[in-house]
Order: sequence, then structure tokens, then C-alpha cells
Amino acid sequence: MTSYSSFKDEQYQDYILQGVSRTFALTIPQLPEALSRVIGNAYLLCRIADTIEDDNALTPEQTRRLSNVFIEVVCGNIAAEEFVEELFPLLSDHTIPAEHELIKNTPAIIRVTHSFNASQRVALERCIRIMGRGMADYQDTETLAGLKDLSALNQYCYYVAGVVGEMLTELFCDYSEKINRNKPALMELAVSFGQGLQMTNILKDIWDDRRRGACWLPQDIFLKEGFDLSQLRPGSSDERFQAGLGVLLGVARQHLQNALAYTCMIPPEEKGVRRFCLWALGMAILTLNKINQHRDFNEARQVKITRGSVKATILTTSLFANYNLILNMLFNIMSRNLPDTSLIELSKRL
Repeated sequence: MTSYSSFKDEQYQDYILQGVSRTFALTIPQLPEALSRVIGNAYLLCRIADTIEDDNALTPEQTRRLSNVFIEVVCGNIAAEEFVEELFPLLSDHTIPAEHELIKNTPAIIRVTHSFNASQRVALERCIRIMGRGMADYQDTETLAGLKDLSALNQYCYYVAGVVGEMLTELFCDYSEKINRNKPALMELAVSFGQGLQMTNILKDIWDDRRRGACWLPQDIFLKEGFDLSQLRPGSSDERFQAGLGVLLGVARQHLQNALAYTCMIPPEEKGVRRFCLWALGMAILTLNKINQHRDFNEARQVKITRGSVKATILTTSLFANYNLILNMLFNIMSRNLPDTSLIELSKRL
């Protein structure tokens, strides 16, 4: 493996981000430099926590222990080198090479983490603490039968994405006094923003997750349609399953509507922050559209958006980033074919 001892920690952070996430490698550099540094670091911390949860070679007991160790590393109570020494030899081929490398170089990432101001570190530590413990809890209950109900899905999405929305809002508000003026309203929408993005990933990755023995779909939504998730097979043409999928597409759409409302509350002069939000939002809507058009898909690559669509999203949202009215019109156009599920019932469960 290539040695990066000659690289400064921040250079390594920029480098490894390209390897573990093409999407965030695009969006994070749009942020002002002061924000891109801390949010790039935050993403990598979350990716390390996610790697612990995702590697099937780890037992539930190992996952929980290593998650707790990593929390203490982020908080500065345990040396990152001890964490690497314990986790790295346990990683399997399920973890991609870039993530192997990220884990091995955790000390470089943590040195950057510990260079931030107190309020930034508090936001990062809180996020990793909630995420690490929450994901470990859910790993204990992984099953192909799915989660119990929509409420359980909401809770799972909070642990892996909603809390990230809260963290990002804290970091945005720490960076800008003008953004901070809208903090109460932004915090109300932050969890929904994260859930919209996470639900998009869950729906896209249904079959990849099932291959590793997990299903994050809620049983109650599908049972209402007369379908048992334990009977789900790739490429299912069962109309009952596809109807349940439609309900979740509609719920995800409503969360992304909240994401747009969140973005529109960011002051127009903060174009970088707006682009960061809009690019993620636009790509999520395009992905939901592809899933909706191909509800019988059986591999994530079949609903992956094209590079051309990504470029068009980037161009369009960047061009109109400051214009809330146009952004709302674009959202309505892009989401017009998606099911329009009301959040009234969902809000009762949150």
C-alpha cells in the first residue's frame, strides 16, 4: 500500500475523499474553504463509523466495541493508533480498498479533527457518538424480513443521516452569523433533509443490502399492500411490492421537499453552501425518478444516474442557486412523476 507519510494530513484528507465518495468529492469543494475542511473531515469520520458497521466479518460484539473505541478516539480519549491496530487486521474483502486505506490512516484524519475549534469538535463528537451507538444497535437486528415499521425506519435514518443533518447545520451556523439567524428553523428541517438522502440510498441499494443479509424496508408499509418482505426476490414483478415501493418513493420525495425548504433558508450570498445542498438534492431526485421508472430493478447499477445527468444537475442548480422561486419550480418539474405521499401521517410517527 502506498505510503503517504510525506503528505500533510489535510492533503491526505483531500486525497482519500476522492477514493471513498465520488459524490462528496464533488460537493464538498463547493463549500467555502473554512467549511470544506471541517465537513470533509466530518464525512470521513462518518465513513469510518460506517465501515465498522458494514463489514460482515465483524461480529456484533466486535462492531459495538470498535464503535465505542472510535467514539473515544474522536473525543481524544484513546489514541487513533490503538483503534487501527485492533480494527485493520479484522477487515474483510467486503470493505473496499479505499476504505482499508482510510482505516489504516485514521490517525491523520483524527489529527485534523483535533485541530478544529471547540464548537466544531462538539458537533463532530455528538454526531459520531449517536451514529456509532445507533448503528451498532441496528446491526444486532439485521434481517431479510425488514424493519418492523416506518417508525423504525425513521429511527434508523436518524442514526445514519438525520444526525448528520444536525451536525452540518451546527457547522454552517458556526461558520456564518447570517445562517445562524435561521438556526431554529434549519434545525427543524435538518433531520428530514438527511432522511430524504438516506431513504434514496436505501431504495437504490435494496438488492445490495439483501445480498449481505440486511433489509431496511419497513414491514408495515408492504404488509398493507399484502406483501411479506421475507418473500422478496430480485427483480420482483409483484405489484404489491412495487406499490409499497411507491409509498416509500413518495415519503422520500416529501423529505426532499423539506430539503429544498432548508436550502432556500440559506442566505443567497452563501452560494457555496447552497450548491453543496442543491447538488445532493438534485442527484437524489434523479435517482428516485429512475427507481420509480424501473421498480422491477434488481441491481443498483440499473438505477444509477448517468454522468450527463449529474453534469446537467450541477449546471442547472448552480445557475439558479440564488433564486428560490426558480428552484421550487425546478423541483416540481423534476419530481412531477413521483408519488406524492403526504407527510401528515409520517409526522405522527416521528
